Amino acid sequence: MDADEIRSAFLDHMAARGHTVIPRASLVPDDDPTTLFTGSGMQPLLPYLLGEDHPAGRRLVDSQTCLRVQDIEEVGDNRHTTFFEMLGSWSLGDYFKDEQLPQFWAFLTETVGLDPARLYVSCFIGDEAHGIPKDEESARIWTRLFDEAGIHADQVELGSEERASEVGTGGARIAFYGNKNWWCREGTAERMPVGEPGGPDTEVFYLFPHVEHDPAYGAHCHQNCDCGRFIELGNSVFMEYRRTETGFEPLPRRNVDYGGGLERIAAAALDTSDVFRISLLWPVVERLQELSGRTYERERLAMRVIADHLRGATFLAVDGVRPSNKTQGYVLRRLVRRAVRFAVDLGIEDNFFPHVVPTVAGVYARAYPEVAAAADRVVEVLSREEDVFRRTLRRGLERLEGHRGTVVTGADLFVLYDTYGFPVELSTEVAVTDGIAVSPEWRREFDEHMAAQRARSRSAKSPRAARSVP
Repeated sequence: MDADEIRSAFLDHMAARGHTVIPRASLVPDDDPTTLFTGSGMQPLLPYLLGEDHPAGRRLVDSQTCLRVQDIEEVGDNRHTTFFEMLGSWSLGDYFKDEQLPQFWAFLTETVGLDPARLYVSCFIGDEAHGIPKDEESARIWTRLFDEAGIHADQVELGSEERASEVGTGGARIAFYGNKNWWCREGTAERMPVGEPGGPDTEVFYLFPHVEHDPAYGAHCHQNCDCGRFIELGNSVFMEYRRTETGFEPLPRRNVDYGGGLERIAAAALDTSDVFRISLLWPVVERLQELSGRTYERERLAMRVIADHLRGATFLAVDGVRPSNKTQGYVLRRLVRRAVRFAVDLGIEDNFFPHVVPTVAGVYARAYPEVAAAADRVVEVLSREEDVFRRTLRRGLERLEGHRGTVVTGADLFVLYDTYGFPVELSTEVAVTDGIAVSPEWRREFDEHMAAQRARSRSAKSPRAARSVP
């Protein structure tokens, strides 16, 4: 199954179980000043998970486009992307663990056809200090599902990821972790305010046995190891507690929030640990190979970065974002300019967005027709940004190269930003990659120059300043 087929199959799988299919929300959240982008499938559903009634009912399903810019520096390995889709299903006070986990298992093993012998899970170990018990119920359900597939599932208590890397799992299929398997908006039970809901979650991982464990990530591999041997396919959050003055109490209406990574499930279906080989990304990589005359095997980093960033930039433009130096527009500018910088590394000297954006639009034409409908407008917006940056890119890179043997300061980075249009994160990344030293105080120094520039701008625009001009 390719990614399009998996997406459609998931929506059909859950619709057959009484779930209403709802459309994706915009990447730019409505009425949520706390975040720039929709970064998870549950984010648009949060009011309903917290108690509001959803107009479509108590069982919902969708595929939500997401953007997490905090992962931008991770893009380049085999699994991290800034843009991704979350397959999501929700029970708002309806069914709970005993119904949700078997339907997730059935989707992965029967609908997608994944080998159950390569599935591993994690559960919540409990929090004695706050009176929250170990999630033995989820573990019992998983044990039964594995047993029905003819697989014996041992359990191991690991607690922290640090301890897991020290002692390993001993081959156990069900691993118990602490905070890693607790969901709340604050991250940990200890930080939750009174009245805030939360609960344990259970996660499902797929093993790629051909990937050797990298000891840089610890002595032993485990479900949550970041070496790439295990890839998380999805998780189920069981929101069943509320923080009180003295501890936690059960919620009167328990919810289930399931989220599965479409790209990762599609990679598992292909039996590859490289998400860039799936049907949503590989056509873009193939187009880059044509334009550059180089191969993916030799240029994986650059092609992965460009494919991811162009996909994210396309959807941001479709959802109304325009390049600028503020908020969402700055992120779009950063994605575009970082993609252009890597395109230059590939030897692509001419504007290439007009040749690649239509490929992205074509990939998503069936699932999200709004992308194809806006393709011409998106090409215009992104190509204009590419053209502006290319005019100064070479001069900026030459100026940065001129600092070799010295230390790049925040003042130097400000010039690259203000004169050459280099997002400061891009300048520091290029410098580090090219072995050019950067001041440890660069962020503070850069922010000081930015603040001074804003002060000058405000002064120039004030009525008093205007009257003082002869």
